[in-house]
Amino acid sequence: MKLIEREFYLEQLKRVIGTPDIKVITGVRRSGKSKLLEAFKTYVENNIDASNVIHINFNLAQFEKLKDYHALNEFVEKAFVPSKQNFVLIDEVQLCPQFELTINSLHASEKYDIYITGSNAFLLSSDLATLFTGRTFEIKVYPFSFAEYMQYFGYADKYDALNKYIKEGGMSGSYLYQDENAKYDYITDIFDTLIVRDIRQKYKIKNQQLMDRLVDYLMDNVSNLTSARNIAETLTSNKDKINHKTISAYMQYLCNAFAFYKVRRYDIQGKKYLTTNDKYYLSDHTFRYAKLGTKNMNYGRTLENIVAIELLRRGYEVYVGVLYKKEIDFVALKRNEKIYIQVSDNISDDLTFQREISPLLSIKDAYPKMIIARTRNDEYSYEGVSIVDIADWLTKN
Repeated sequence: MKLIEREFYLEQLKRVIGTPDIKVITGVRRSGKSKLLEAFKTYVENNIDASNVIHINFNLAQFEKLKDYHALNEFVEKAFVPSKQNFVLIDEVQLCPQFELTINSLHASEKYDIYITGSNAFLLSSDLATLFTGRTFEIKVYPFSFAEYMQYFGYADKYDALNKYIKEGGMSGSYLYQDENAKYDYITDIFDTLIVRDIRQKYKIKNQQLMDRLVDYLMDNVSNLTSARNIAETLTSNKDKINHKTISAYMQYLCNAFAFYKVRRYDIQGKKYLTTNDKYYLSDHTFRYAKLGTKNMNYGRTLENIVAIELLRRGYEVYVGVLYKKEIDFVALKRNEKIYIQVSDNISDDLTFQREISPLLSIKDAYPKMIIARTRNDEYSYEGVSIVDIADWLTKN
């Protein structure tokens, strides 16, 4: 399989070399966490002279005997070299029951620089502080961005490449398949047999049919405001009543496994977060087409999903803006930075343009405002609002 260096994530790992944190690489299944760890190993071996890398990949049969935390601890301790900087890299760490006992012991010894990956249902962001007694540093890995997609295939025309990326997405394992049906079969298999299976095992879910119906509903309503109560009412049939608390729990499980990302609402005027009717976005937009088909492509929703994930990838907190009963697609926050964003497929029609820009013009503060759309033009300004082509925006550093 062709590989590209994912510099964005590799740089994050380089910056924390030698810190006392336990580095935890998280992200949806098949998003490239293992390949990133291998790339980091290569970097360390090639650039840090006095280094000793202890690399364990529990996907490989050769490490089967280490799936006992005592054996894992003993293996690492025997591989320790006192005169060198010792790196411990463990892939799919959850396959070793009670792995946290070994990790905490190694960390407490202050002899190792520790990096781990694992299945997301078993190594949750919310669980890290509970699992590990030391401080953790989380590197969040996403499927291929549009810029990485262009780099992988060597595309020069970003506008044509975007049309392909909308359909093919960022699950790079699917790029090996030439046939479109085979690509979607691969993507569907990842979602059904890896992501959902992990959730079912972790939370011992018995009503798999309800989980499947919920997944289909959320996929079909990407970018729509929704709530657990509304979904429960929609999915309730004449024969059985569905509890919204169950739906809420299942939705949280899907987010824990990075299948979906929840985006809350933000009252721009009142400067407060709202607790009802959130939006849910897929970690990779092609999961929707792989599962539900591509006959009724909704490019506006797809582009909105792509922008949401790209904002998260760039480190923003992302919210849905609400102002005077108008909705702004995204309020993106990062420290003192704030950006208001509308996303649209096509704004060449004047009515569509006015609909998209009107909420932004209603905002009276001085923070940047922009419309991201498929304009195929250079960036320009309209009454202080930046109009940016989405292919240009996605490929900016």
